[in-house]
Amino acid sequence: MARGCICCVKYMLFLFNLLFWLGGCGLLGVGVWLSVSQGSFATLSPSFPSLSAANLIITLGTVVMVTGFLGCLGAIKENKCLLLSFFIVLLIILLAELILLILFFVYTDQVSENARRDLKEGLVLYNTDENAGLREAWNAIQGEWRCCGVSNHNDWYSALHDNVVPDRCCQQVFPGCGRNASNTFWTRGCYEKVEEWLDDHKHLLGTIAMCVLVIQVSSSMQNTHLKSNSLFSFTAI
Repeated sequence: MARGCICCVKYMLFLFNLLFWLGGCGLLGVGVWLSVSQGSFATLSPSFPSLSAANLIITLGTVVMVTGFLGCLGAIKENKCLLLSFFIVLLIILLAELILLILFFVYTDQVSENARRDLKEGLVLYNTDENAGLREAWNAIQGEWRCCGVSNHNDWYSALHDNVVPDRCCQQVFPGCGRNASNTFWTRGCYEKVEEWLDDHKHLLGTIAMCVLVIQVSSSMQNTHLKSNSLFSFTAI
């Protein structure tokens, strides 16, 4: 009976981590594709040029792949060293998430102020050749979210030192529309739109975060149970 319970836990942990590993492979593939095809797409911050969508997805995919691999191999082999490594990695990820969450809520105002300032400083690089990723990112965001600048379209006037905005700021887009001051631009800033979207979806985001937390804790408990049973079986032999 006890042996059957151990086998059940082992294969459940293996299946979960196999799905985890496959998901990491998918994320890594998407990140590499974005990096190759889109370059530094979604690099909005001049202070953190490596903080792009591609790099974030590649990093996340790599962490998920390594974690899933340790869990899969450790579970199927009942290897105490691999299971311990898997547990330590999960514990580090969990602690990092909790620390970042606490710091975010404690320093929310400072984070928001610094993010606004950094994004406005990044607007100056919009027309430079070596920052095509930043330009593509702003064009995509302003077109999809129907916004202009960080706080409003005046941010572009200050950054570009001219009464001109990107064409994607126009409510009716056509080549050169941003140079015509008589055109109607989107009046709301993109930072405000993102904050509004996060506020509207905070319950969904909270639910997803709780599900991820439950999965991590469950995996840790299964790992601990399997490791203790493996140790017990080894001692008994």
